[in-house]
Amino acid sequence: MKEKRKSKAGRNPKLDPAVYRYTVRFNEEEHNRFLAMFGKSGVYARSVFLKAHFFGQPFKVLKVDKTLVDYYTKLSDFHAQFRAVGTNYNQVVKELRLHFSEKKAMALFYKLEQHTVELVKLSRRIVELSREMEAKWSQKSV
Repeated sequence: MKEKRKSKAGRNPKLDPAVYRYTVRFNEEEHNRFLAMFGKSGVYARSVFLKAHFFGQPFKVLKVDKTLVDYYTKLSDFHAQFRAVGTNYNQVVKELRLHFSEKKAMALFYKLEQHTVELVKLSRRIVELSREMEAKWSQKSV
């Protein structure tokens, strides 16, 4: 008779498969509490969360600070604008040198220099505020 050959297709079987299943039923209040705890945990599956919680295994609770996310987003936008200002600055200087007399260009360079000083002060203040925000955030997480 012919032997049955085992197919090599598919994934490899697990060494210790989880075959025992249990059912848990929650009322509305318990379900909402469970979903809140599960959402804070950051675990990818409810079953993994339940097993870890049931057997007392540690799991992380991730808290997202909305103000920090907003601050980071606005800071990123500002950085993009700052880079655009730098590009425009270079173009302005090039055009001043090409299309204006030396005396007129020097007067315009002086005005440009004053605005650049203001921009540098503003950027230093932004860095200072960012460091303060980072210090406050690191104190919160400890």
